[in-house]
Amino acid sequence: MESDDGELVGRAKNGDRQAMQQLMERYQGRLTGVAVGMLKNPDDASEVVQETFIRVFRNLAGFKGDSSFYTWVYRIAVNLAIDFKRRQAKRPLVEFDESLPPSEEPIGSGAHDLGEDPFKRVRNRELGRKIFQAMDDLTPDHRAVILLREIDGLSYEEISKVLDCSMGTVMSRLHYARKKLQTRLTELL
Repeated sequence: MESDDGELVGRAKNGDRQAMQQLMERYQGRLTGVAVGMLKNPDDASEVVQETFIRVFRNLAGFKGDSSFYTWVYRIAVNLAIDFKRRQAKRPLVEFDESLPPSEEPIGSGAHDLGEDPFKRVRNRELGRKIFQAMDDLTPDHRAVILLREIDGLSYEEISKVLDCSMGTVMSRLHYARKKLQTRLTELL
C-alpha cells in the first residue's frame, strides 16, 4: 500500500484532486478511530480529522517522503488531537442540566435486533465505559501511545515517527501508560 500511497501523493502534488480524495478515503476511518480514542467524542474527532486533511492538503508540497505518507498523516492527526485535548482542559466545565427530560429508550433496546444477549451487551458497555474512564487519567502523550499501539497496531518504530520521539521514549510511555491503566482498571473493576 505504501508504494500506492507514493503514486497517489505524487499525483496529488501535481493537483490531481481525485488522488487526494483517494488518500483521504484510505485513511479517514483509521484517523477517526485514533481521534475518537483520544478525545472520546465523535464530533471532536471529526473536527480533528477534518483539520488534519486541511493541513495535509496545504502542506502536501512540503512532504518529502522521509517517512511514509501514513506516518506523516498520523503525526499530524495525533498532534492535533493532543492540542485539542489541551485546549479543552482549559475550558470551563458545563453543568448537567437536570431540566431536560430523560431518554425514553431503555437500556439494551435494540439488542434483540442484533441477536446479542442483552446482559452481555450491558456488561460489555460497562466494561468499555470503565476502560474509557481509566484512559481519561492518562496524559495525552500516554493516551496517544496506547491507542497507536493497542488499537491501531502500529510498531514502535512507526509510533516513534508519528509522535516524533525516540523508540526508547515510546517504550517508556507505553510501559507507564499500561501500568497506570492496569492500576486504574483494578480500582474501577
